[in-house]
Amino acid sequence: MRRPPGRSPDGGSDIPELEPPIRIGGWNVSWIFPALLLVGVVVADWNAYEHLRIVTWIALAPVFAAVMCGVLTTIGFAVVTVVTAAVLEQVLHHRYPITLSDFLLVATASALSVGTSALRVRAYRQVRRLEDAAQATRLAVLRPIPPRVGGVETADTYLAADRAAKVGGDFFDVQPTPHGARVLLGDVQGKGTSAVDAAAALLSAFREAAYYEADLAVVAERLESRMRRHNHYASLLGERGERFATAVLVGVPPQDTGWLELVNFGHAGPLAVTDERVWSLPEADGAPLGMTELTGELPPVRRVDFPASATLLLFTDGVTEARNPSGEFLPLVDELRGAVDTSPAALVTLVEEAVLRHSRRRLTDDTAILAVRRDPDPPAEGASYD
Repeated sequence: MRRPPGRSPDGGSDIPELEPPIRIGGWNVSWIFPALLLVGVVVADWNAYEHLRIVTWIALAPVFAAVMCGVLTTIGFAVVTVVTAAVLEQVLHHRYPITLSDFLLVATASALSVGTSALRVRAYRQVRRLEDAAQATRLAVLRPIPPRVGGVETADTYLAADRAAKVGGDFFDVQPTPHGARVLLGDVQGKGTSAVDAAAALLSAFREAAYYEADLAVVAERLESRMRRHNHYASLLGERGERFATAVLVGVPPQDTGWLELVNFGHAGPLAVTDERVWSLPEADGAPLGMTELTGELPPVRRVDFPASATLLLFTDGVTEARNPSGEFLPLVDELRGAVDTSPAALVTLVEEAVLRHSRRRLTDDTAILAVRRDPDPPAEGASYD
């Protein structure tokens, strides 16, 4: 979520809080280190031998302030540094006084520190603007999913390989409909803004078709049509090659029937998890979205057994292809078999932590994780949301 802009270390509200600040409790103490450095140099110079002058080291104080503090704090350290150097030279009658060039070195370092701090704050503001734009894009494509909606409990997370981008070609959504909850998770081939654009196109088509179409096969057909039309439009704009997307489309009936419907467009099969066991649902029995012309038909709608107590776990290849430094894949099923809590929120947290731990937080691909379970006591709600 977007974080509110903070106050600068100087107390001004127009400069965002610089990260990472050094905090003790709720207090920002980033200024303490350059202050201690300044005092340490003064004390050392005061007690130094006559032939040893270390006062010029005082120039490091504003340098460290520029790295750790805001502009106003850095200006304060720069002024105090220059004044302190001048006062020390007047008070201490050393046999070897500092030269004009030494004093100019201190003054120049102080001035450059102020300029460096201003540039750093400016760059930080620009990064924050880009992060806000990326976050807005993410919310436009991957809107937040309520934890209880459409008769199911949900939980999800998205780990972007590019932290600055916030969102890539992985996508998911849960749509409440008169026909029960409809679930979609997938991964657009490729990266960049064009992959995000394709994901947004598929999600918009899903949200409309899933609500109005009672037959899940028709929803699948609408998704395939949308992918083809998107590729055609992209080609008119000069984009080379056609994109495709692997995906899993799931229909959860309004009442507990002991089964659910599933259409798999060349994606890894989702997992069903209960307190007793973990098992795989059908996978990759059809061509990806945008490529069904190669097979001449859409993937079939499969009705699979699914008890009400089970949690459906869907994920992209950021999970299945997560590797450790030795090149070993994440043993996801083994991780899930040790789960004590099989609620959607607990399973998503478990898988997220397992991926980050196994990959040493070095993600090579975007990772989307979505868990869904039938809500035993669904709240009263409208038929859908925007």
